[in-house]
Amino acid sequence: MRRWPSTLLGLALALAAGVAVAHPLDYSIDSVHSQILFSADHDGYSNPVGRLAIARGWLRFDPDDWGASKVVADIDLASADLGDKGWNDAVMGRNFLDAAKFPAAHFESDAVTKTGKETGTLEGKLTLHGVTLPVKVDFTVNRVGATLFGFETIAGFSGHAKLDRTQFGMTAFPKAVGTEVTIRLEIEAKLDRSAEYDYQQAVNKFERSRAHAAAQH
Repeated sequence: MRRWPSTLLGLALALAAGVAVAHPLDYSIDSVHSQILFSADHDGYSNPVGRLAIARGWLRFDPDDWGASKVVADIDLASADLGDKGWNDAVMGRNFLDAAKFPAAHFESDAVTKTGKETGTLEGKLTLHGVTLPVKVDFTVNRVGATLFGFETIAGFSGHAKLDRTQFGMTAFPKAVGTEVTIRLEIEAKLDRSAEYDYQQAVNKFERSRAHAAAQH
């Protein structure tokens, strides 16, 4: 009788028992169901809230090994929406985001640390307004699982961070507009084996489009 090596036999028994072998999975960020909210003090009267869209991005997540996770995302700065055109134009203008010159912000994580059963810290670098600085995001894993009809697998996260806009070169009106900006993130991502590749293809297309537009001028 042929005898199986012990490791192969163990794997076969695990699979037979329905035990999955965990590994990191890639997800594409769903720009429709994801939002970035930002808020800053307005001359002491209120803390208006605006919204930004994620242009493209992907993430890698392993519920059994958070340290193997990764996030890469580009934020569409021309999407800034505070509910008023004049206010939108001011935030996207040269004194602040300068979206015409810097159409996107880029974030790429360096490390992910699990801090609780469903909470963690995401550390990475944010390139905004032409400046790259380290940023820390505290986040919660809301849910990872199949949708109601089972057509897709979704990973959902909530996060928050704080930025000093002056460190990114946005120094205008420091007395009227708060320099500390509070960020809230609500992220949904779809399971997608080609998420990283598709993201890079989208970046290449975006860069070609910008180069073509620049050549026309």
